[in-house]
Amino acid sequence: MKRSNRLVILTEYFLENPRKHIQLPFFVNLCDTTKSSVSEDLDIIDHVLKNQQLGYLERTTGAGGGVKYIPEVSSDRNKEFIDKLRHELEDPSRILPGGYLYMSDILGDPKLVREIGRVFASRFSKLNIDVVVTVATKGIPLAYSVASFLNVPVVIVRRDPKVTEGSSVSINYVSGSSKKIQTMVLPKRSLKEGSNVCIIDDFMKAGGTINGMISLLEEFDAKVQAIGVLAEADDDEEERVVTDYTSLIKISNVDLLHKTIDVQNGNISLV
Repeated sequence: MKRSNRLVILTEYFLENPRKHIQLPFFVNLCDTTKSSVSEDLDIIDHVLKNQQLGYLERTTGAGGGVKYIPEVSSDRNKEFIDKLRHELEDPSRILPGGYLYMSDILGDPKLVREIGRVFASRFSKLNIDVVVTVATKGIPLAYSVASFLNVPVVIVRRDPKVTEGSSVSINYVSGSSKKIQTMVLPKRSLKEGSNVCIIDDFMKAGGTINGMISLLEEFDAKVQAIGVLAEADDDEEERVVTDYTSLIKISNVDLLHKTIDVQNGNISLV
């Protein structure tokens, strides 16, 4: 197989299988070539990925040695995208009653959702994550996008049990904004005990829903390694019940009367 063909095949494989450790003999058989040729191909692909700020190839040596693609986007690229996202959300016509923003069009745009997932995955790429967890809201597309880059499954927490999912674990929690007692459930078969979890949500005000998910995951002895939030509300009147999280944007100074809004960068590190 010509090198040009091998480079296309190998690159496509890495992009479709991020964070998956593969030994070199697999690629030797896949491309019908030699180990030395594959090694040279990997050098080229690694250089291009770094140059295009799409991540890098992590290689290990020894008997179990191999290679895996780490989708780690540069800070400059993340900053450029978040600035674009802020501009999209600063439109006063997006203001909804209660100080919320209309974001359904963004969460329905595959390109934007994919890029949001890439930003979060880049931030969490070095963490040991087995599954992405979200609640059954508009954050589901974000969860699947993040999971695709981390190459892990998605688990969805629901408000009510489904008879098609078997027995479930249920908890009551206090909503951070409404202060009401609410319920969330998770099927027993959906999450392995002791899993390392990344929680993804689209919007956080006081953090009650995320705090509820954390309590529910404790029933599975799961360990929350990361929490990613697309947008957080900067509200001094609300006591934040979740503090260890990563947000892309922060919404503050929403004036319903004069239709003005201030959208800032979230707490994600862009250095």
